[in-house]
Amino acid sequence: MLQAFDYPQFDFRACPDMQADTPVHHPVVIVGAGPVGMAAAMDFAARGRKVLVLDDDKTVSVGSRAICFAKRTLEIMDRLGVGDALLDKGIVWKIGKVFFGTDQVYQFDLLPEDGHRMPAFINLQQYHFEKAETDWLHAHPNVEIRWQNRVTNVTDHGHEVLVDIETPAGPYRIRADWVLAADGARSAIRKMLDLDFHGQVFKDRFLIADVVMKADFPTERWFWFDPPFNPGQSALLHMQADNVWRIDLQLGWDADPEAEKQPGRVIPRLKRMLGEEVEFELEWVSVYTFQCRRLDRFRHGRVLFVGDAAHQVSPFGARGANSGIQDADNLVWKLDLVMQGVAGEALLDSYDVERVIAADENILNSTRSTDFITPKSPISRLFRDAALELAREHAFARRIVNSGRLSVPCVLQDSPLNTPDNPDDGFAGPMQPGAPCADAPARGPDGGDDWLLHHLGGDFTLLAFDADLPVDAVTNLPVPVNILRIGVDLFDPTGSIARRYDLRPGTVYLIRPDQHVAARSRRFDRAWLDGALARALGRMS
Repeated sequence: MLQAFDYPQFDFRACPDMQADTPVHHPVVIVGAGPVGMAAAMDFAARGRKVLVLDDDKTVSVGSRAICFAKRTLEIMDRLGVGDALLDKGIVWKIGKVFFGTDQVYQFDLLPEDGHRMPAFINLQQYHFEKAETDWLHAHPNVEIRWQNRVTNVTDHGHEVLVDIETPAGPYRIRADWVLAADGARSAIRKMLDLDFHGQVFKDRFLIADVVMKADFPTERWFWFDPPFNPGQSALLHMQADNVWRIDLQLGWDADPEAEKQPGRVIPRLKRMLGEEVEFELEWVSVYTFQCRRLDRFRHGRVLFVGDAAHQVSPFGARGANSGIQDADNLVWKLDLVMQGVAGEALLDSYDVERVIAADENILNSTRSTDFITPKSPISRLFRDAALELAREHAFARRIVNSGRLSVPCVLQDSPLNTPDNPDDGFAGPMQPGAPCADAPARGPDGGDDWLLHHLGGDFTLLAFDADLPVDAVTNLPVPVNILRIGVDLFDPTGSIARRYDLRPGTVYLIRPDQHVAARSRRFDRAWLDGALARALGRMS
């Protein structure tokens, strides 16, 4: 284990299901207690849904693994109740710097605009992230996590899924209405269903080294092209919690992965980078290759794939765990409504549509980053180096430089759940149907400071600005719809809500339970709401 983290040990406990004469029924089974699976479990539990989580391990992830958690992910986790815990432990940052050789060619600011509760990014080792989730889940009565329970087979019978499980005390079987496969890049469930990824594996290798050291580097993302300490290759430096620093060093395709992980090879590389006088200790080392691949579909009957089990991208850009948590955020409310019987399975099909759109966007950005970081020909390298030289002085070249386009949420503009704008409404700004809602400072009726996103999500919400809403505006609807009136229920002290949502008197928005815009209009009309809600529930296209 690691010196910077005291790993919890979760004991195996025999469960009554193991002694049952027939397989016991569970409404939702999540396979995999990583960040994505546990985020899904938290969301189900918060909705009052009983959920069973199965994991073949007995602790959280070993090694820092995912470390960069983006603003949208933090907003999701804040809605689920652990936002403050993650902020308190994580390293907040928003500035990135790009170097060519020894010279800085430019820097960027990922959140130049004030008025957001969550920062652009925090750096936090995955084991800390998972520890916050396990603490929440172990305390919740709706959740059972069974550690050291390895799924050995899943069989979808159309009306239910049979799940076979191996434990230290022997095998047993359960029945599930729905199974979420959150068992990672090497997903056993994917193999059980004879499914395969399609995409690209890049012929390059990178060393990840976590080191414990006290250094005065700023809390920024530093990326080098062709540095003197790793000539002809690239390097990346991030600060994490507890004086742990993440270093990525490009090795090249011919590098021997096992040899490169040995301290005798790693330490000299790090000394060339950090300086002979810098004292540090190795915490965790791994060697990886880039992969940009996904399943053709994320829904297979009653088995739904999320996170790395559904798609993989290169680590540059922090699009893996962030995208996976957004998968869970997209899926859980839909499955909950299907299980309630108020939505049909077409709503689940929209999970596949929307998150495939997002996965393809991530894969495209990740592939472009990889092509820029690891040129495939002398001409490509010449083009890249010329762009880096020009970036010192010219803004247009900085848009070409790609050290990993960092994670942003996908705007689901082609979703079948969206109601298109009326062109006569003349909306401006990014809050179009399919967009994730922007946060903004707010103030409650009692005068206390607040945030807009604290009032969106969980259920559908009708956000209204100086709109003439009838008393029965949201009665007799198929699902609950909350009303949030800006200027009555919540105030806009800085004008940021009005500006970010292009609010004019009469404007209304229908916001989905996952805080994405479903529809917007310049005036409230019950027929508009009925149609927009039906579409958002997958009842019409």
